[in-house]
Amino acid sequence: MLGIYVHLPFCPYICPYCDFAKWPHRRSAAQRYLTALDAEIARAPSEPAGTIFYGGGTPNSYDAQTIAALTHRLRERFPSPAQEISIEINPDLVQPGDFEVYREAGINRVSIGVQSFDASEIVTLGRKHTPEQVTSVVHAARVAGIPSISLDLIFAVPGQTLETWRASLEKAIALGVDHISTYGLTVEENTPYADWQAREPQAFFDDTHEAEYYRTAIETLETAGYQQYEISNFARGDHFCKHNLNYWDNGEYNGFGVGAASYRDGVRFTHSRSLDAYVLAAVAGDAIPGESERLEGNKRIGEATMLALRTAQGVCIEAFKQRYGINFMQHYASVVEHLTRAGLVESDATFVRLTQRGRFVANDVCAGFLSLE
Repeated sequence: MLGIYVHLPFCPYICPYCDFAKWPHRRSAAQRYLTALDAEIARAPSEPAGTIFYGGGTPNSYDAQTIAALTHRLRERFPSPAQEISIEINPDLVQPGDFEVYREAGINRVSIGVQSFDASEIVTLGRKHTPEQVTSVVHAARVAGIPSISLDLIFAVPGQTLETWRASLEKAIALGVDHISTYGLTVEENTPYADWQAREPQAFFDDTHEAEYYRTAIETLETAGYQQYEISNFARGDHFCKHNLNYWDNGEYNGFGVGAASYRDGVRFTHSRSLDAYVLAAVAGDAIPGESERLEGNKRIGEATMLALRTAQGVCIEAFKQRYGINFMQHYASVVEHLTRAGLVESDATFVRLTQRGRFVANDVCAGFLSLE
């Protein structure tokens, strides 16, 4: 399955923890960017794609009709009879009728950037919505017939307590959404949060406390009937995000827009994060500046292992052999043995997967597979 990712980088305000390729929304810049995006998409070979995903930035800083028109062009270029089409949205930007326009355009999944239902934490995170707006937006999406609704939440926020974190989880559950993503706050370089942490490190969580909040998320959501199908993602029924599943299956994808990444035929290409460089090249019909890397040998299979281990299923040993020509248990025998003794992975004749303990230190576990020469 081919995935299509479209980066819409403009935001009405910039969150202090975010290091994505993003810029304050300006009408002229946003229109010029759309022209460049159309030019890049028009040059791409037409082929079937199973998913389309609008990420950002804040995709719904563009009005719904603009998104609908772009979706129509993408569906013509990358046709498929049963596409999952997702859009990330900020709840405070939703206008009456937006979801009806999305649904008619074929968008069938919305991911709402909530992050917290606690008013104080919302301010700390630099967000502008209110908890009441989130409730209204979820209701409006349901009434409009959007089939799949997801919420994003962040834990380990400075000033957050277990009680406020549990309350946010319970409010998300009470809204009856189909999917919930929970992310531990990551302090990225060159962000206002990095400056804050440098001034006041005690305001931020250590690994032990962050793990406690993650454990609370797992227990609360699984008790409510959500299946943890990936380290950060929980779903009811079959509402898994197919676009992200393709990433974790090391599938192929085309990325359009500034800073977007593509992976085709074993080569990963990432566009420049310079907005001007991207727009100038795309409009002129030139190659988009960026960096490319061919993944080969242990690097390729190590990355495939890392991605698969993020999922609850883990690495399918037989599928891995068919796809990469590698006997996984022989190739990684010493790594698997070490991690099994440490209680971080478990295996049987079919799969190798993280234990619950392993999920808490997934990056360290995956490093063992990536470091094999």
